Amino acid sequence: MADAEAVRAAGAFALTVVTTLTDQDTRGVRALYPQPHEQVEAQCRALMEDGRPRALKIGLVGSSRIARVLAALIDANPQLPVVLDPVLASGAGQAVVDAALLNQLRSHLVRRATLVTPNVPEARLLADCQDPARCARRLMEFGARWVLITGTHDDTQEVTNRLYASDGAEKAWTWPRLPGEYHGSGCTLASAIAARLAIGWNMENAVAAAQDYTWTSLNQSLRTGLGQLTHNRLFSLPTTESTT
Repeated sequence: MADAEAVRAAGAFALTVVTTLTDQDTRGVRALYPQPHEQVEAQCRALMEDGRPRALKIGLVGSSRIARVLAALIDANPQLPVVLDPVLASGAGQAVVDAALLNQLRSHLVRRATLVTPNVPEARLLADCQDPARCARRLMEFGARWVLITGTHDDTQEVTNRLYASDGAEKAWTWPRLPGEYHGSGCTLASAIAARLAIGWNMENAVAAAQDYTWTSLNQSLRTGLGQLTHNRLFSLPTTESTT
């Protein structure tokens, strides 16, 4: 839902393939159910042939075999920008990858990504180093063309996100840190960027606009459960506090 809503809010339409079903709520993830890789591949190929997407966004992968399927699909569609949100843990902190899948992300998906969007803990784990700037450089050494490291997990009064380009350019954006904890901010940001790339925006403008949109959706979050707050991704539409 997070991905589809963020894409729709940008004026695009999401062709969604579920790689992993989850047993989760606003308090955390209890179980993951990766889907059969053959099923994921078949659905991806059907949607790509019928809908002709203009960008690919990858989030929770689920299994090593699915990672390899996605790599093959990227290779078959080299004209498409690829936004990789390396989901390594839930918003409540539960790990959602094992060592094998982490290696598959490094070797098969990071090197094929146009943009990788880790938060600081994800960047450190994925790049196997501590300094965020060094993490970004290492991810680009793996093959990523751009890296956006988000500061949502830093212990600071403001949130700073930094965009690194393979040509050495860097740009930073800073926002006031909002109180509370939120569910799905990484998914929202990555999908909002991918939608803008699909529409034809350049990378820097797509990242800047997607970050503004994500912060606003956080600032207008809804209480939908007992745990983390939920983004109001469709904040321009009338909403209520009730859930159905």
